[in-house]
Amino acid sequence: MTVISKYSDEILVLETNIDDSSGEMLGFVLERLFKEGAKDAFFTSIYMKKNRPAYKLTVLCDKSKKEAMENIIFEETTAIGIRYRLEKRTCLDRCLDEFDTCYGKIKVKCVETNKGLKVYPEYESARHAAEKFSVPLSYVYQAVKNYK
Repeated sequence: MTVISKYSDEILVLETNIDDSSGEMLGFVLERLFKEGAKDAFFTSIYMKKNRPAYKLTVLCDKSKKEAMENIIFEETTAIGIRYRLEKRTCLDRCLDEFDTCYGKIKVKCVETNKGLKVYPEYESARHAAEKFSVPLSYVYQAVKNYK
């Protein structure tokens, strides 16, 4: 088991509102952001002036990735401005492990809370097993939950 200890740090939050891009363009920008090292990126539905439906793009990344993230946003979207700020965060203790289930070995993340241990399957590992065994993804998640 590889142990990752509890830590506090700062993370950069970038945001911009986008009201005139296609779904294909928005999906592609997320792919590029993650490939470049975004820790998380997501869209939130919003309404802008004149009741125009739009999306707010939020990107979480290390401070050192600011310029790279901004370049991707400006290149791949119609954004003409990006807000940014540093936020403090605390992450729980966690460990990475593998469970041997009826669908093969599944990578999991274990998180210790004051109420006990929580186990989460790693999506890519679970997805691979679901495809390999031609079962719904929920079956693989359930196999991890039932692991003893």
